[in-house]
Amino acid sequence: MDLFAHLLHRFWLAGLQLLINPFYYIGIIFIILQYRKQIQLERKLFHTRLHSLLDESWRTLLWGLIGGFSVSVVMMFVGVSLQQEAIILLWVISLLLILARVRFFCLAYSVGILGIAHAILYVIPKAGDLPTVGPVIQLIVDMDIPSLLVLVAVLHILEGLLIAWQGARMASPLFLEARRGRIIGGYQLQNFWPVPLFMLVPLQGGSTDSLPWNTLLGVDFASGWSFMAFPVMIGFTALTTSRLPVDKARSTASLLVLYGLILFGFAVAAHYWSPMVAVAAILSIALHEAIIWFSEWQESKKTPMYVHSPRGLTVLAVIPGSPAAEMGIQVNEIIHKINGYKLLNKSDVHTAMQIHSAFCKLEVVNRQGEIKYLQRAIFSGEHYELGIILAPDQEAMYFVGMKPAHLFTYLRNKFIDLRSNKSGKPL
Repeated sequence: MDLFAHLLHRFWLAGLQLLINPFYYIGIIFIILQYRKQIQLERKLFHTRLHSLLDESWRTLLWGLIGGFSVSVVMMFVGVSLQQEAIILLWVISLLLILARVRFFCLAYSVGILGIAHAILYVIPKAGDLPTVGPVIQLIVDMDIPSLLVLVAVLHILEGLLIAWQGARMASPLFLEARRGRIIGGYQLQNFWPVPLFMLVPLQGGSTDSLPWNTLLGVDFASGWSFMAFPVMIGFTALTTSRLPVDKARSTASLLVLYGLILFGFAVAAHYWSPMVAVAAILSIALHEAIIWFSEWQESKKTPMYVHSPRGLTVLAVIPGSPAAEMGIQVNEIIHKINGYKLLNKSDVHTAMQIHSAFCKLEVVNRQGEIKYLQRAIFSGEHYELGIILAPDQEAMYFVGMKPAHLFTYLRNKFIDLRSNKSGKPL
């Protein structure tokens, strides 16, 4: 009972530390701005809103808190040895990396770089005696890199689980330029979560309380322990033109969980055998890059899904709460006929809807290739195309050009590059 009371008390003190930590609020602002930009893009492309900024922001914060608490509990039994100076150095490296690419704002890269530097500096005699950078070098040499790699591994396992559960919620339909200038449909999956961590760290002479269990990494808490609160940002960005958003999210989640498990094993091995530190640090970066490369390679080998068929017009998205959503029309189904009128191009939709302005009958080819029949009354004020967003054709006014982004281009809203189909220039 005393241990539980001490845990609650120190957890409360760490929570107060989090509330005054500016990085946590920077993460929240980043997410709100990112979701706002995504919703603005949806309005530009489709003249409607597919997501709610308030709902998605609250959901993200809630799952970030739940995830942070879960990781904190796990790390209590793993055991880590962190220093405040090490955390500051991680943030500095992450901010430098984001100048090259936004996606490098991830602990896998910053911890990997520190691990490689640690392995190199460890074998250089008296590297910490250099007058200008000696203290920083000594800090890197003294770092417990296996503990940081374990933290990276556990966070990526959490990220994979969150993507599996929530990754498809913020999927945005897009018009994209494929090979040879062809305009096709696709989805961007993009989620970020601010994760507040409460790490159990040892103190020297800070308390006479000791933990009643041994940690996996053997960190000694006999002389005292406390919680240290610090926020991290986890998230992912993926693009698919050949899968349903939920399938792409599950595939990405599986790869990230596998990455986390492999890195966890190498990090624990590095704790018990120091030559493995360099190997684990290199794998932290290399495997992360391999996931991105493999995902892009898979997409390049598959046939685009969101293109029109000789059987009709392909559904790219369905507006929530619309007549199409009520009728059960799903993404990647094909609208074959409306009111008995066969659809050959987008202009046929308006013609077919005018046959019966107050009522419509649809023949839809489902994902299994079977015809299903739907019907519904049309009321005044409802979406003129029932809330169906169709895959683009070559007459689409705008398309999105995806490009790697560094921080400055990201701040100029060029991470997602909206272009006119007539001029090919960014808008």
